[in-house]
Amino acid sequence: MKQAERVVIITGAAGGIGRALVNAFAADGGTVVAVDLPGSGILEFARGLGLPHLGLEFDVSREEDIVALYNRVETQFARIDVVVNNAAVGPSMDATVDTNVDAFRRVLAVNLIGPYVMAREAARRLEPGAVIVNVASLAGVVGNPKRNAYAASKAGLISITKSLACELAPRGIRVAAVAPGYVHTPMVEQLERAGAADLAAVRRRVPMGRMAHADEIARTVRFLASRDADYINGSVLTVDGGWTSFNQPGNANLSADGTPRAELFGPAGHVGARVVLVTGGANGIGAAVARRFAANGDTVVIVDKDGAAAAKLAGSLGGKHMAKSVDVAVESDVVALFEELRVRFARLDVLVNATVVVDSFVPGLQQTTDEIKRVLDVNLTGAFICAREAIKTMRAGGVILNVGTTHTFLPFAPRHAYEASQAGIEILTRCMAAELGPVGIRTAAVMSGHTSTPAVAQSANVGSIAPKGFRPSIPVAGIGKPEEMADATFFLASPDASYVNGSTLCVNGGTCLGDAGFAGDRDQEQPTKAAQWLPIMP
Repeated sequence: MKQAERVVIITGAAGGIGRALVNAFAADGGTVVAVDLPGSGILEFARGLGLPHLGLEFDVSREEDIVALYNRVETQFARIDVVVNNAAVGPSMDATVDTNVDAFRRVLAVNLIGPYVMAREAARRLEPGAVIVNVASLAGVVGNPKRNAYAASKAGLISITKSLACELAPRGIRVAAVAPGYVHTPMVEQLERAGAADLAAVRRRVPMGRMAHADEIARTVRFLASRDADYINGSVLTVDGGWTSFNQPGNANLSADGTPRAELFGPAGHVGARVVLVTGGANGIGAAVARRFAANGDTVVIVDKDGAAAAKLAGSLGGKHMAKSVDVAVESDVVALFEELRVRFARLDVLVNATVVVDSFVPGLQQTTDEIKRVLDVNLTGAFICAREAIKTMRAGGVILNVGTTHTFLPFAPRHAYEASQAGIEILTRCMAAELGPVGIRTAAVMSGHTSTPAVAQSANVGSIAPKGFRPSIPVAGIGKPEEMADATFFLASPDASYVNGSTLCVNGGTCLGDAGFAGDRDQEQPTKAAQWLPIMP
């Protein structure tokens, strides 16, 4: 993932997450401009990094400071490639009736208006290929008592991420965000010492049983800013250990006790080749995923109903890989598959559920019950059976990834069964995150938009869909490639995503952002009436 010579501006760089961000991008080969308030220690920190890195003091709530910052960076480096909006003030924890309006406005000025002005001034200077990543918060996703200004500012930052993604994509600039949950930082330690935070209670509420290490947030931001995330635009990735996936009274992890080592030093990375099973792995996105893991040196088991295509792909990848002809909707076949894997490998490290079928292009009133059952049986029940059997073979550190489509967030008539199956896949991911987090198994969903696959080409050839008609609605120009989904899937299975649990990562160019009219290239032809509602599937 190394991308040398990029110039990266990071605000709030003196804090816990900020320092981790600086170290992550510097280790990636970039030149870091670390900025924070006067007296924050940012100048000393930056000097310790050595040249060509730069430390600057400024106040993100002052527009004149932001303009001066960009002028200085432009003068010294002549370009800017990445802007990470990380600066923020924390919640005051005051009751609503005790909150001063000036204090409320101060939080908005730092956490929301400041990042907006940073992005605005960046957009005036950035070249195509540049990226803006906003560090939001779980507080902007779920409600928190006595955190009105902070939560509102972070929710606003998430919204601005999406609207800027639509606006700037035609200029070749991507915008994305992370929403961290609880992170073990010096500030959190201080709150605990002062009796203002019960960290033991926090850990019990997280399915993974711990808070994040700052490096885990930094590595996620680094991925979103990388070339491997080129089709991720407007997405907000929650990095919360499964907090938002738990919807029960009481504790999510009863075994959480003390301060886990991973909070203090970061989780241990994976050592050695993994055993990876990819369903629907013979063609399209599944095949791209299989190739990506194989390129990493992992052993890949390619499972597909088309056994001949699976065997051909496995053979092209090398002798250690395996192909099996399996219908994932047939329980006995799936059980037999996993029994064979247990005998051969004794374990499974990663399951990627990428098998998918779609319903026919007919109005819902004409769809038969049998067709609806078939779609749900393959896409949803089949994924469940594979996950159930995989759990029996996985150890702590295992990962279950479900590949779906963002059309579940922006449904297309008349794909009722397909959309229902994808909604089920997303919530299945969350349910398993809450259940499996305590035993060290993570889950996540990676959702595609319009993607160029053999199935799409075949549908276009017979006139069922019009791929050209979709392009104007995609903020990032062009239909997605299977390899872009594969890169995102590979990241979610990696140690860099070690605190991502139950989350959904959208890899769709920003398709479901809801911008009216043309989101992408305004010179492209307008979609036909049919193409406006006929989705391109994975």
